[in-house]
Amino acid sequence: MTSQIDFSAPRLVILGGGPGGYEAAMVANSLGAKVTIIERQGLGGSAVLTDVVPSKTLIATADAMRRVASAHDLGVRFDEHSKAAYADLRTVNDRLLKLAESQSADIHHGLERAGVRVILGEGKLSGPNAIVVTTDAGTETVEADAILLATGATPRELPTAKPDGERIFNWAQVYNLTEIPEHLIVVGSGVTGAEFASAYRMLGTRVTLVSSRDRVLPGEDADAAAVLEDVFARSGMTVLSKSRAAGVERTDDGVLVTLADGRVVEGSHCLLAVGGVPNTAGIGLEEAGVALAESGHIKVDGVSRTTAPNIYAAGDCTGVLALASVAAMQGRIAVAHLLGDYVKPLKLTQVASNIFTSPEIATVGVTEEDVASGRYQGDIIKLSLNTNPRAKMMNVSDGFVKIIARRGSGTVIGGVVVAPRASELIFPIALAVTQKLHVDDVANTFTVYPSLTGSISEAARRLHVHL
Repeated sequence: MTSQIDFSAPRLVILGGGPGGYEAAMVANSLGAKVTIIERQGLGGSAVLTDVVPSKTLIATADAMRRVASAHDLGVRFDEHSKAAYADLRTVNDRLLKLAESQSADIHHGLERAGVRVILGEGKLSGPNAIVVTTDAGTETVEADAILLATGATPRELPTAKPDGERIFNWAQVYNLTEIPEHLIVVGSGVTGAEFASAYRMLGTRVTLVSSRDRVLPGEDADAAAVLEDVFARSGMTVLSKSRAAGVERTDDGVLVTLADGRVVEGSHCLLAVGGVPNTAGIGLEEAGVALAESGHIKVDGVSRTTAPNIYAAGDCTGVLALASVAAMQGRIAVAHLLGDYVKPLKLTQVASNIFTSPEIATVGVTEEDVASGRYQGDIIKLSLNTNPRAKMMNVSDGFVKIIARRGSGTVIGGVVVAPRASELIFPIALAVTQKLHVDDVANTFTVYPSLTGSISEAARRLHVHL
């Protein structure tokens, strides 16, 4: 029987196989498009291979160390012949890299099973309707009716602090370590810097965190940042606030970090966590009519369209929010818009995000700063976890639940959770924000007793307005 080729199926070519690319590929394929995805590194991109999956796997090990360290307070005892727990970093890093490779392979096989063509190679736009791909076998031009750009970002480097992968690392190289560093200096107190500083301190490393701002996590909820700073201080971490790194140099057996005010910090290793640079240079964007911001990010609208007809973009290359979940949503929105499926523009006030420190910090929707500035009219309640019975049982004293409701209507518009597994606990608040639930809807929903979610229900109950 002769196979029939449907020439009416739109040809979508995706440049980049990270969350924005592979999620879009699966959705487009299910909607009848003929999909080709081009990836130079491996399916999953940096999110799976060098960033999110490896770092959160490392953090899972660090959290296990934290629980072991606090087990004594719960009545757990080790016999006199037992040795103290320690992290075998070579095994830890071998495990997380194998896990990342396995996840990448699963994505690759899943795409091919669904009928998506996968090309491993370097891609460059050749006008608005074609991409030239360079592989080990040569070059190939892939024609397209539409293109989705999901090229991601790479670690930012400082001219005076060049990573060497041995003593000075960026966040993609740190898994080269085979032993726990004696003294790790982390430059950058944003999300990435705070996460690695937290993890390595729990693994037993002496950590100094260099922050150019007056506090860690300067863009996050101030109460949450204060809790984390207190935890860092009690753990023995040194935080150098209002201290900008001017340069990093390697010595015979360590590193020297020179600060802008002339101070020098000596350590065994240095991790640079100073943001990312979009992978948008040299791939033919301007020639195809794709406009870039001054930062090099691709300009997109709410449905992921660029300034070029039939060219969309998703993920870190757009500079919208550097989150895998946002990249995936941008990719899905782009495909839905392109193929005429039901679509809603991206709403950043519905994005739930998490910082995988210990404790974790999860947020969604409107912030307390938004309310304080007058951008939103809201009522705010904050409940500490130190009165939550489940938290007491778990020996958890650091953390809180915060809910923000629209003043007058009582609709949930934002929230913060600082707690172990806050990444899981934020979901009911995110659901309330997305579905525009009233605080009474949350308060009147059964929770398990005892549970940390009980504090979410209680916070909502305290926002009830008596009629």
